[in-house]
Amino acid sequence: MRIINVFANDTGLSKDTKKMLRRKLEKSDFVIPRDFDPNAELVVCIGGDGSFLETLHKFNFPDIPFIGINTGHLGFFQELHPNELDEFIFKYKQGKYEIQHLKTVKAVVTSGDERFEYKGLNEILIKGEMSRAVHLNISIGESFIERFSGDGILVSTPAGSTAYNYSLGGSIVDPRLNLLQVAPIAPMNTTAYRSFTSSLILPPDLSIRINPEYSGGQGLLIVEDSMEHLHESVDEIYLEFSESIVKLLRFENYDFWTKVKSKFL
Repeated sequence: MRIINVFANDTGLSKDTKKMLRRKLEKSDFVIPRDFDPNAELVVCIGGDGSFLETLHKFNFPDIPFIGINTGHLGFFQELHPNELDEFIFKYKQGKYEIQHLKTVKAVVTSGDERFEYKGLNEILIKGEMSRAVHLNISIGESFIERFSGDGILVSTPAGSTAYNYSLGGSIVDPRLNLLQVAPIAPMNTTAYRSFTSSLILPPDLSIRINPEYSGGQGLLIVEDSMEHLHESVDEIYLEFSESIVKLLRFENYDFWTKVKSKFL
């Protein structure tokens, strides 16, 4: 029995595409469960990039290949359009695809005796509650780097380099490269404060340690792929690559830089 999980967001086009895909897959002898089945061989996500990331987090980064059908706007992770369902099923059954492996980033947050772990395919963002400025003591590896002052910092993976990182002026990174990027958000540079104004590129064996400074009981927001978590008190944030790998199904003609050109130029 060959099982495929199919999920869609709530737009009319996504729902209609899901119904059509379900009928076509069942005619091709695939089983489509009503709920998530961990024994499935593929997850199909219908929607935009936000829906794709939401599905990934909802099922805790399963070790199952994903493919996206774009019914949203940018659709950078999505491989297909709704008019390509027959071609998708044919190529999939013929095995004419490759699996792209994307690394994820994690943050371990220490607050007193409590520890919290967050994970992102695109990025992890650290910023002040209610958009207040933050002061963050940042170390890379064993070296103290700076006392950052500004709106916050963004730590992105190569997969996330084309998302929020790009809008901050960070570099677009080919996902075949193994690195993390740290981008400042509205850094202060005055006689009182000095912060890096460009992104930093780090090799995979270097971790990032952040020790916040507090005043007035201000909380911190830790944001994993746009999902916010408020912490009233944080002693330390430790960021590095996660062990979770996201597997994306790509067809033979997929090229990262062709997609970058089609989406951004």
